[in-house]
Amino acid sequence: MVAFLLRSVLLLALMLAASPGNALAAPRVDARAKAWVAGVVSRIGMADRARAAGRGGQVTIRVRIDAKGGLDGVEIEDGPVALGERAARAAQAAAPFPPPPAGLLTLEGFTELSFPLTLR
Repeated sequence: MVAFLLRSVLLLALMLAASPGNALAAPRVDARAKAWVAGVVSRIGMADRARAAGRGGQVTIRVRIDAKGGLDGVEIEDGPVALGERAARAAQAAAPFPPPPAGLLTLEGFTELSFPLTLR
């Protein structure tokens, strides 16, 4: 589970750091932003209370978090409907989150994260 979370965070960090103007530039990601993303992913995974043997799997979710850390939306991008509903409940239970670092906020004042979540 920890290895999966770290891989998800690293993939997300690389996506956040990609510079559209210079594809050859090495991606640089603020350590605080990495830690915040890792915390959100971990917190949602730990909030899943519907663990049941043989009923786990993976879904991809997208969460929208406002500047104060409130959950402004959750969408299921891929995976079984039942697991998606479980993931959405886990995201709602995990909120509110710590406020996102300013560098992750859009001009509208939110951030969106899309990541795979493994439910057991």
